[in-house]
Amino acid sequence: MESENRSLLLEGAKAFRVHLTEATLEAFALFLKELVKWNQKINLTAIRTERGVVIKHFLDSLSVCPYLPKASSLLDVGSGPGFPGIPLKLADPSLRIVLLDSVQKKVDFQRHIIRTLGLKGIEAVHGRIQEREILQRMGDRFDRVISRAFADLEVFLRLSGPFLTEGGVAVAMKGGLEEEIGQDLTGGEQVRYRLQETVAFTLPFTSLKRTLLFFEGQ
Repeated sequence: MESENRSLLLEGAKAFRVHLTEATLEAFALFLKELVKWNQKINLTAIRTERGVVIKHFLDSLSVCPYLPKASSLLDVGSGPGFPGIPLKLADPSLRIVLLDSVQKKVDFQRHIIRTLGLKGIEAVHGRIQEREILQRMGDRFDRVISRAFADLEVFLRLSGPFLTEGGVAVAMKGGLEEEIGQDLTGGEQVRYRLQETVAFTLPFTSLKRTLLFFEGQ
């Protein structure tokens, strides 16, 4: 990782009260190198530059880190090439994470990174959250279900509910504050949610608005 990108990652993480060790920075550097290399052959992300990946993927992922309890279990839905799950694991190795994505090539890349970095307590699973087999395998298992991928907040909440432990929290990573937050977000007949917390911020080194929404099942 070039010194400029390294500084961006280090300083941007500090803005989220996340301290990255030397070993963690080296792991991020290898993650970045592999993502750029794979992305030249198969389309993993539309963001092509190293700087773009550092800011719009790595730092965006780390924004939620201060709000996750230590050693909590996390399901990352629609993880793509591993966001936010892999950066969160690098920043806090105590987290127990399952990455879920429906695109096999992205899951293959996730597994490659997990092996390459020697990560423990993180698993990449191919499938959709809607699938019965996925629910049977992983239902009621997670303290947190998180996603950057769902456009429709109500659908995300409805599908997340069955995967949460009692008292679990669904975390939606969104752009700016959106009209849909004002909806009657029931999550369907089976699960109702209460908006627990809203965290709005500007992504470091950009003018991009971001919002973290935390929903507690009721």
